[in-house]
Amino acid sequence: MKRVLVLALGAAGCVGTPTPLAPHIDGSVGVPHAGVLRGAEELPVRGPGFARYRPKGLNHWGNPRLVRAIKSAAAEVKEAMPGGAPLVVGDISARHGGKIPGHRSHRTGRDVDLLFYVTTPSGAPVPSPGFAKLSSDGLAQVKDEHFVRLDVERNWLLVRALISSPEARVQWLFASRNVEALLIDYARARGEPLELIWRAETLLLEPGDSSPHDDHFHVRIACSPEEAAAGCEGGGPRWEWLDPSPALGDLDPRTLSDIGRDDPFGLEAALPAAAADGDV
Repeated sequence: MKRVLVLALGAAGCVGTPTPLAPHIDGSVGVPHAGVLRGAEELPVRGPGFARYRPKGLNHWGNPRLVRAIKSAAAEVKEAMPGGAPLVVGDISARHGGKIPGHRSHRTGRDVDLLFYVTTPSGAPVPSPGFAKLSSDGLAQVKDEHFVRLDVERNWLLVRALISSPEARVQWLFASRNVEALLIDYARARGEPLELIWRAETLLLEPGDSSPHDDHFHVRIACSPEEAAAGCEGGGPRWEWLDPSPALGDLDPRTLSDIGRDDPFGLEAALPAAAADGDV
């Protein structure tokens, strides 16, 4: 029985898909662009500091760590700067993961689209008009002659909350180079810790194989060590500031003895004494 459990866990970790031999395994399984989701949590339609882009949408299920990170970061921004519009949250994943319309990733509950906080050109916070493409000066034309501006302060607070969360384990913050430049310049002028700025510069990335993400953040979280052992894989590097995989402790003598007795290759231990002497 012990050997069956070990093989089941090994299969889940190697092939990145659930196995009927280990139905208890939950979480993100596989890689962001090819995998499934077990034990998902749904982001509420609205909450303190956030609202869903599609209130009746079906793809707001995620890894519980990611859902908690969204709620926590939105609430943190709201507390720091009350009176603004909520963070608008786009797609996460389907309830059981897999492919969803309009996305190549978003299949394992580790990815979410967050629309930028915006203001009027004069700086008054306004509700998000949707996926508004920002130019290098942070302005976006939404209709006719109406413009909105990137709310640099609120978006930096959002980035800071996400990358500072030890539970979230942010792996990437996909955004255009122009958005990154505006946020990093603001963080430096604000006097944020250099280590935090360096981490933000490392995680903010304009992807080279899709749109430049000049109209939203695409946040991806890394696998936790426990999730990696259960089949969560890939999506980017394991950054040095993330907790390493837990080290395996030494096995006690009793466990070693049990493993020895359970060894199918220990034929001599399983045969009668005479057979062990060659009398077959």
